[in-house]
Amino acid sequence: MNILENFKDLFLEIWQQGIAGVNFTQIGLAIAIFLFFLLLRGLIAKFILQRLKNYVAKTSNKFDDALVEASAGPIKFIPIVLGIFMATSYMEFDGKMSVFVDNINRSLITILIFWLIHQIVEPITFLIKRVEELLSKDLLNWVIKANKILIIFFGFAATLDIWGIKIAPIIAGLGLEDLSYNKIIVDRETLGGNIVFKAKVYSSIVGYRAKLELVMKNDGLIVARIPGSPVDIPVVTLMRALGLESDKEIASVVSLVDELQDELEGSFEKAGDVPTAKDAIVYISKRIAPGMLEEFQIKRAETLLDWGLLPHLGKHPENRKEKAQFLGEAACKLS
Repeated sequence: MNILENFKDLFLEIWQQGIAGVNFTQIGLAIAIFLFFLLLRGLIAKFILQRLKNYVAKTSNKFDDALVEASAGPIKFIPIVLGIFMATSYMEFDGKMSVFVDNINRSLITILIFWLIHQIVEPITFLIKRVEELLSKDLLNWVIKANKILIIFFGFAATLDIWGIKIAPIIAGLGLEDLSYNKIIVDRETLGGNIVFKAKVYSSIVGYRAKLELVMKNDGLIVARIPGSPVDIPVVTLMRALGLESDKEIASVVSLVDELQDELEGSFEKAGDVPTAKDAIVYISKRIAPGMLEEFQIKRAETLLDWGLLPHLGKHPENRKEKAQFLGEAACKLS
């Protein structure tokens, strides 16, 4: 009986430990979700796409026929991307694995977008009635192929950029200054006639690079854009989540000059009702993982703070205050 009890305890322990911190219950649920989306893919291919093809076959123009035919592949790929995203959302990964899975999802979405753009290049030429009159057929084919190659190239570069490989800044023409890693680079852009100031940091460690942007909006609010967060986070809220709870503490980290501290008034007013570090983490968690269980939301927020934000300063909770000080320095350069 002792042997059976020991086997039972060992079995339950392994079941709970699972793989990479994910127990087998979550793995089973994730597999079921992914299989459902695979089934959905088959239904889309068999019924929806086929009906679309039958419908456009009745029209007189060539554009809709070419568009449906060209976009069939990306449309079939959408359920796979959604299935992997939904499946991984229900698994609670720890630390580096969470960042890895997030990069997988970002890469799949990037591939989907560029694949769709690549496929619709040729059908668009049907809309330009005079293209073949202006260009010879051979030249038109060359233009189409050149555009497709460029789209593949930029899609490849965008995917590599997600994984921290340095090709994207070179392609984007950001200049030599933007290739300085772990340093604060202040830039300004003109958007809609307004000048927007940005502080960028390419936080780099071996095998991983995370881009942080602080943006000062027209109303004076400074927000942070972090890998792994689908929304902008007010920098005051982010610094509070990192352990600087009082307004005075946050202001003094940004600057000891009263005039510069006064410029933070807009950021403090619009930071929301988050007086403590715990409240700030909850605020962030609800925005980066909406609809998930609260425990999972909190874990995602803490992973974002430790792994997604300025990893060159460390990847542990004890590194958070140093990250808050670095954010303060970046915010000061925007003031």
